[in-house]
Amino acid sequence: MTELADRLGLDPGPVGPVGLAELIGRAGAAGLTVAGPVQALAVRTILAELARRQPGRSVELRVPPWAAVQLGAGGLGPGAGPKHHRGTPPAVVETDPDTLLALATGRTSWTQALRQGRLDASGAHADLSGLFPLTDGLSTD
Repeated sequence: MTELADRLGLDPGPVGPVGLAELIGRAGAAGLTVAGPVQALAVRTILAELARRQPGRSVELRVPPWAAVQLGAGGLGPGAGPKHHRGTPPAVVETDPDTLLALATGRTSWTQALRQGRLDASGAHADLSGLFPLTDGLSTD
């Protein structure tokens, strides 16, 4: 990760979930290919942060092939929405890693991603637009 940050002229210090996503986005814009494990780390870090901010079991957010997480109902606050205990929750959102990274950094919006077919959201509480972008943790230095 430090080598990639150095090639992009960035401070390789500690970064949060958005910092990881931003680093990968800048690498792509610079024409650099980011290896799968780095992308997986960014996706998993973002999903862990979303689960921390929106705990619950109403919506499953899937980002194949890297990870999936269960969250509280979108837009209703942490822990809100129907309680779900077994199997797949009643609301499911699926997207690809690049779209998740773009949502996290604000390079695309929930509405744009839906319109472009870059995410699939089904179920009454599957609107997670209020969780994006994740702006804290992004260094502006």
